[in-house]
Amino acid sequence: MFDFRLQVFHTVARRLNFTRAAEELFISQPAATKHVQEIEQYFKTKLFERHGSKISLTEAGKILLRHTEELFSIYRKMELELHSFAAQHKGTLRIGASTTIAEYLLPPALAAFKSRFKDISVILTSGNTEHIEQLLQKSEIDFGMIEGQPKNSLFKYTPFIKDEIVLVASGKNPITKKQKISLKELQQLPMALREPGSGTLEVITKHLKAKGIRLSQLNREIQLASSESIKSYISNSMAVSFLSIHTVLGELNNNELAIVDVQALDIERYFQFVQLHSGAAAIPDYFMKFINHYNFK
Repeated sequence: MFDFRLQVFHTVARRLNFTRAAEELFISQPAATKHVQEIEQYFKTKLFERHGSKISLTEAGKILLRHTEELFSIYRKMELELHSFAAQHKGTLRIGASTTIAEYLLPPALAAFKSRFKDISVILTSGNTEHIEQLLQKSEIDFGMIEGQPKNSLFKYTPFIKDEIVLVASGKNPITKKQKISLKELQQLPMALREPGSGTLEVITKHLKAKGIRLSQLNREIQLASSESIKSYISNSMAVSFLSIHTVLGELNNNELAIVDVQALDIERYFQFVQLHSGAAAIPDYFMKFINHYNFK
């Protein structure tokens, strides 16, 4: 409903990258640039400073970002409140979610959902992508939210939020002082990896393979079953690990962990809804719409 140009600006402002914002919105990079330029012409002010290939928000851009956040929040509340008149929402919602989603993305969204729909009982089951798909196949959950790549023809997959997987190390690890490391250097670093069946591990394997690197060529020091255990391990060792950016925001902000840039390696993916082809019942379907309007930060 809202002006698409503001959505383009908002996405560029969050990503600070026109190309990535365009990919997220499924438009071309020139189209994204044109939309932002039209806003700049309308307000007769620059919204971004260009520094070579990088951009940053101007003071005017920061003001517009704050107002677009407020506007989109109002739109989300309006849509959800009006939609809530369409049906009585009572019953049980059974969600299966991959570990990263269950631990880092869903809790605040579920709290917001429960504050609005107190008569809906929510049961959340977490596990790796493989486990969640098994639960769905046995009808033990209404739908899943997974990190892995769509691959099972039994299910319908729908992307709902973009994620980036980054290489991280302890803030005390000397490797973080380097501006970038090569793919050859990456293979020499002690590595903490997720367990087989993990959607994160699956995505990492796919992207490394595209660069001519097999998982077995990494210097695997340990394999752990959760992002929390990996973060604790690398915080107390010289190991590095690939983790979703959503799992390390707190540690990055307090400098406990730091991102290690790898030359020519960008790992992005979409978290996916997974459900049976027959579709979801009313309550699960409504929750998926709620999540699509939720402001993940």
